[in-house]
Amino acid sequence: MTTIAFIGLGNMGNPMAANLVKAGYAVHGFDLLPENLVIAKDHGVVIMANAVAAVKGADVVITMLPAGKHVLSVYEDIASKAKKSALFIDSSTIDVESARKAHAIAARHELLSIDAPVSGGTGGATAGTLTFMAGGSKDAFAKAEPILKPMAGRIVHCGDDGAGQAAKICNNMILGISMIGVAEAFVLAEKLGLSHQALFDVASTSSGQCWSLTTYCPVPGPVPTSPANNGYRPGFAAALMLKDLKLSQEAAQSAGAVTPLGAEAAQLYALFNAQGHAGADFSGIINFLRGTPA
Repeated sequence: MTTIAFIGLGNMGNPMAANLVKAGYAVHGFDLLPENLVIAKDHGVVIMANAVAAVKGADVVITMLPAGKHVLSVYEDIASKAKKSALFIDSSTIDVESARKAHAIAARHELLSIDAPVSGGTGGATAGTLTFMAGGSKDAFAKAEPILKPMAGRIVHCGDDGAGQAAKICNNMILGISMIGVAEAFVLAEKLGLSHQALFDVASTSSGQCWSLTTYCPVPGPVPTSPANNGYRPGFAAALMLKDLKLSQEAAQSAGAVTPLGAEAAQLYALFNAQGHAGADFSGIINFLRGTPA
């Protein structure tokens, strides 16, 4: 049986690990928060004392951590302790430079690795329908693909080291910008006396159609499964959207790209977070645009 070490069992990591257990893998897990370990144990994950203990003997190592500095620290701790044939998969959302440094650490220890951030939120993690954006060699991707399948709706090989993170950053910049655009349209419609349903019925079948409207509509009613119908509980928290938008702007500055709408979206989400809404779903920014509490 293939053994998988899973390091980082938070809101995303725990359901992802649970789906690997359901698929028949032996999953050895570690997280710094005891409450996350309790949930993971209930899902069938074998709880280990620390990250090093988790990776010993593991065929695959998956990390799902908050930032690049955490990934690099963990990689430095565990790479030398892993099996020489082990595959490293980092599904954290981090900056491209850190992703490439993580690949370099793995390569230094003769380990295959991919960066494979995800899209789909906690709902996709639970349902096993995440989109994985993978960066790394063809050999590493071929080895990783069957491991990712129990957690995935779609898996895309985006290119070499760091390409997965680049794709994730670009995708979420689009998402942040489009959600603000959709929210502004609904705020304007309200001022003009147009109902939410009327705008949705027109825009969802016209040139304004986008995921932020048809799947994640920021007003209650038209899309019953959207967070707007659940008090804007995430979902995908505004704090995480701000993190990704900041990553996009760091990448744009590094690459010399001009992204004025991305920059404006980052500023608006920074203000939304600063008002105490970091834990709300990112679609709740419609309330900020209205000037009303989320």
